[in-house]
Amino acid sequence: MVEKSELSRNTPDWWSQFFAPVRQFGERVAEFFAPSSEAAATPEAYEVSIELPGVSDADIHAEIRDGRLTISGEKKASREEKGKDFYFSERVYGSFRRTFRLPDDADTDRIQAVHKDGVLTVTIPKRVPTAPEAKKIRIERP
Repeated sequence: MVEKSELSRNTPDWWSQFFAPVRQFGERVAEFFAPSSEAAATPEAYEVSIELPGVSDADIHAEIRDGRLTISGEKKASREEKGKDFYFSERVYGSFRRTFRLPDDADTDRIQAVHKDGVLTVTIPKRVPTAPEAKKIRIERP
């Protein structure tokens, strides 16, 4: 199954450990503001969907590296309103990044991504398992 990935670091030194609580807090805040996602599997493929309303196709980037699917991009604020006495916004703007660890049977050579109605859907087909063939071994006499 596709899993959310925690980027593991090498064994931290004492300086890194000293700042670990701050770094972990920052990671939790970033995760809170990250776009919502879901992962599913069918017999034929894995599917990852991420809600990206208001994000243009040109601002979405997807890549596979070291068995991980990373979706990143930016939701840009392009609205300017003048002449109002008050203003509030509950919309979130800025950069985002989500990483998912892929299973060993994911066929990353046939991956597809579709962005429709504010949802990016990435489909990763599963490799067809191949049964290992028996190999005859010649036995020699000394």
